Amino acid sequence: MAKVVVTGKIPAGGLARLKAEHDVLAWESDEAISRTELLQMVSGADAIVSLLTEKIDGELLTASGPQLKSVSNVAVGYNNIDVPACEERGVLVTNTPGVLTEATADIAMALILMSTRRLGEGERVIRAQDPWQWGMFYMLGMGLQGRQLGIVGMGQIGIATARRAKAFGMNIAYTRRSPLEVDVAKDLDAKFMSMDELIESSDVLSLHCPYSPATHHLISENQLARMKPTAYLINTARGPIVDEQALVDALKAGQIAGVGLDVFEHEPKVNPGLLELDNAVLIPHLGSATVETRAAMADIAATNALAILAGKTAPNLVTS
Repeated sequence: MAKVVVTGKIPAGGLARLKAEHDVLAWESDEAISRTELLQMVSGADAIVSLLTEKIDGELLTASGPQLKSVSNVAVGYNNIDVPACEERGVLVTNTPGVLTEATADIAMALILMSTRRLGEGERVIRAQDPWQWGMFYMLGMGLQGRQLGIVGMGQIGIATARRAKAFGMNIAYTRRSPLEVDVAKDLDAKFMSMDELIESSDVLSLHCPYSPATHHLISENQLARMKPTAYLINTARGPIVDEQALVDALKAGQIAGVGLDVFEHEPKVNPGLLELDNAVLIPHLGSATVETRAAMADIAATNALAILAGKTAPNLVTS
């Protein structure tokens, strides 16, 4: 039996599948594992099932030992893993794509509605028991019908978000490396644009691109300055895609109308400036947080790990 290390709590189904075939050492605490504990835990591991909160780098690979065969991330993103370092050592890396598409698109649409209709601000008024009264001009927001949703990174989650927005009467525009397949673009009536065109023309700009050195601070001071002053920014991708301090400055200066964030640049820390702003909707990385999605993610990660340990091809291999 191989030694499988699970670096954080995962749903029972995926864990049970691993335990049925191998010797599993799993971190069972609700608290995140410390770096020191993690390095000790992975020693002698044949496979690691990791969460996006754990950094898988050269130091950890060395601590694991030369017998390590795979790192199975329980996430679609894998910016927590040094993939080239894994490849140098012959360690295979896998992720869990597809299964969290609908749940994350739901959150993106929720943030669009919360931001444009000032729902977070309104709830804070009620919870604080501040005095309020219905009025013709009280807490007015922006309607979505006929507005342009600009999607940066039109992959599966971007397309799923576009379908939801289209049902709300929004016009869809997007940018990515190449235009969508004709049938998908036609179904969404989606317009392909350059990044600059998308930024300047969109009423809501929603980020769905993967995080990499190329997309670090993709949205920064220059891009925020070119957005409409009535526009909203939504991020359910990865925090460092947005320069958080530049975002705070833009919101304070009225360069954009508001923001909805599920992810943060230095997560779980949040720029204190965002906490002071009523036009910032902030939620704690809930994109895939449904019972069904998290169970499916754990099951896929287990499938990937078990396949590699059995000498088979994992269904969700990633490369640098």
